[in-house]
Amino acid sequence: MEVMPLDMTALAGTIGGILIVLVPVAGVTARFAFKPIVEAIAAMREGRDDGREVAIMEQRIDLLEQQVRGLERLVEDTDFRRQLEGPRS
Repeated sequence: MEVMPLDMTALAGTIGGILIVLVPVAGVTARFAFKPIVEAIAAMREGRDDGREVAIMEQRIDLLEQQVRGLERLVEDTDFRRQLEGPRS
């Protein structure tokens, strides 16, 4: 049994010819395959950002409510002091 010598030029040419077609086809296929995954990740990140914004807005509203309660206490305290002092003559 005789072993035929391997022609490296023919092998490189064949592999190169196959890759010229295979690389663009694989790229287009990967683009369509990964597009839904990338969009889902982007939507998930946007959802997280909205959650952060909502949390910040809730904190701001809580602080505003505390300030309003403080003003209400101040008004009540002022009215109470006026009542204690009574009418001045």
